[in-house]
Amino acid sequence: MPQEKQVSQNTRRNFIGGSDARIVMGQDEKALVRLWKEKRGEIPHPDLSGELIVQLGLATEHLNQRWYERNTGHRIIDVQRRVIHKSIPWMAATLDGRVKETGAVFEAKFMLPWSFSEEAAIEKHTAQLQHNMLVVGTTKSALSIINGGGKWVELSVEADPIYQTVMIAAEKAFWRAVKTGEHPTLFGCEPPKPRVKAIRVVDMNTSNSWAEFAALYVQTRDAHLDHERAKAELKGLMSEDVKEAMGHGIRAKRSKAGAVSFEIVETESAHASL
Repeated sequence: MPQEKQVSQNTRRNFIGGSDARIVMGQDEKALVRLWKEKRGEIPHPDLSGELIVQLGLATEHLNQRWYERNTGHRIIDVQRRVIHKSIPWMAATLDGRVKETGAVFEAKFMLPWSFSEEAAIEKHTAQLQHNMLVVGTTKSALSIINGGGKWVELSVEADPIYQTVMIAAEKAFWRAVKTGEHPTLFGCEPPKPRVKAIRVVDMNTSNSWAEFAALYVQTRDAHLDHERAKAELKGLMSEDVKEAMGHGIRAKRSKAGAVSFEIVETESAHASL
């Protein structure tokens, strides 16, 4: 039931969770200050019961889990389990689940079809995934997405040690601000570039641009192979002590590092009077 995901306001104040990590690592100062006030008990946690996208995510979470299990053959365990980092007591996560066979953190999301792309999805949820992997102590996560267009996508995201190191520093600074009352500041960390596993096969027969450059590739392939073979043979004809070689319209130069480059030069006949 969606209600099982709700965490009491007082409990939420005692730790930084995955959804909090997204704000701490984000670029929205107003959201950061609002979160800081929530953790200090100065304002209540916002009521999201009127947020349709949030409620759609809650309503489809169980379906998302079942669909993932059906399509992957893997089982989701530890659903809604609260986990605390083994050495950082204020870093915790309420899991959508874990993949039994791999130990990966499981995260179920709902996204609108017109704003969906695999790269954008990973970038949007990077902080939460990296935070939860840190808490659980795993290097793998599975992002399971249902979008409003009736499509399901599964993305695998691995731990990024550099990003996680910065995340720990950012969350530690934020938590210190919560405890001391010092006004929080943005940490200014850019999310890592999404690394999406290549799994799709696409038909480009309807693309005019693909057709144009595919034809050009086919037309020039043999010439390119001959060109590369000629360069290799010309290099082989130059002794190692030769700095520069010229002849038949070609000049070859050897750099101090030993690399040989070629250029076309005009021959004397090109300057001859007609």
